[in-house]
Amino acid sequence: MERGMISVDRWAQGSQAYFLTHLHADHTVGLTPTWKWGPLFCSQVTAKLFLTKFDQFNKLSLLRILDLGRWYSLPLFSPSSGQPVTIQVMAIDAHHCPGAVMYLFRGEFGCMLYTGDFRWETVDPRAEIARGMLLEALKGVKLDILYLDNTYCDPSYCFPSREDASRQVVDIISSHPNHDIVISIDSLGKEDLLFYISKKLKTKIWVWPERLRTMHLLGFQDIFTTNTSLTRIRAIPRYSFSMETLQALNLMRPTVGIMPSGLPWMKKIFSGPGNVVGPSPSHGVTCSKTRKQNGVLAITEICNEYIYTVPYSDHSCFSEIKKFVELLQPTDIRGTVSSSPSNVEPRNFFGNQKPFGEVRAGKHEGPQVRSPIETVESILARRERIIKRCGRLISRHFISRLDRVRLLRRLRRGIKITDSEFSP
Repeated sequence: MERGMISVDRWAQGSQAYFLTHLHADHTVGLTPTWKWGPLFCSQVTAKLFLTKFDQFNKLSLLRILDLGRWYSLPLFSPSSGQPVTIQVMAIDAHHCPGAVMYLFRGEFGCMLYTGDFRWETVDPRAEIARGMLLEALKGVKLDILYLDNTYCDPSYCFPSREDASRQVVDIISSHPNHDIVISIDSLGKEDLLFYISKKLKTKIWVWPERLRTMHLLGFQDIFTTNTSLTRIRAIPRYSFSMETLQALNLMRPTVGIMPSGLPWMKKIFSGPGNVVGPSPSHGVTCSKTRKQNGVLAITEICNEYIYTVPYSDHSCFSEIKKFVELLQPTDIRGTVSSSPSNVEPRNFFGNQKPFGEVRAGKHEGPQVRSPIETVESILARRERIIKRCGRLISRHFISRLDRVRLLRRLRRGIKITDSEFSP
């Protein structure tokens, strides 16, 4: 595929069509309220949530919704010859966070799959439906290039299913009946975990106001609340979750923190006051207790008297990635995360599947995709620098969550923040 035709999770000017896999920050770098470079294709759920992230976006007419499992034809043109070119695209459930999809492209250039971030567990109804959908779309067609979420493309990463991890979270909460509970989450994702907790424990869960709006848009009407008197369980923004915060809360009431994440730096959490915002070893101390079940990564780790970590991952672990590659048998594989925790190029493990590089002559440059610099880790590192600048605001004004969310959102959009806005 020639450059200048399509871009996936990359928002620079110069393409004819743009595709958004999901709304996490590392996939929307460069997508601003004034963005205007072409039609923007996404899933129906992502379109519904779009204004929660870009509430001043002034080109909603550019949004194009793709239903799952349906082929769409895009009339484009060849940048080199000027001749008309038709590209077909299908969106497939990535089961990463609400609205997350993969994109399957086909045309004269061959067939390509861009997974975005995804997790297809071995035994999961949604993943099974998506697998069947993808295999049906590829029937009789060779997959030339697989752009793969290689976040955990290393045999050392083996996570339990999200359902098993959810059970462990419920067990932790149940074993602390006299404690308040705070759970670290992002602005999107892990809704299934919170729903599971609410259902099993028959309780509401507190979330901050903007998160409540997202929950309502996703159809959760009666489970979540902003009234702290209705529940002892609170889901708080990850950037607000710190040792310092937990210590302060424990001065008022016994409180336990839970961090559900597959990020390997979660195994090394705190060295002292500060926020957990990135995989820096400077944040870490070795957890005091580790348990394994059937050779799987520790289900629960107790990092100190306040913190539990649970490997609840929204990215596929290595065994799931391996089965995915074996299922598709692509001619070529390209990792989309160049600085992932594993830092392993997929070809190192799967290069013997097929002779890489044997693709149709001259036409497999592929879609333009997000810069490898803008990965989960780089976003978290950038967020860490932001948090350090406004650390006192976060640590001393824990209740004012909405102001902090708005402040960080403005920073992500590139709006200049004056020093006075960081003062407590």
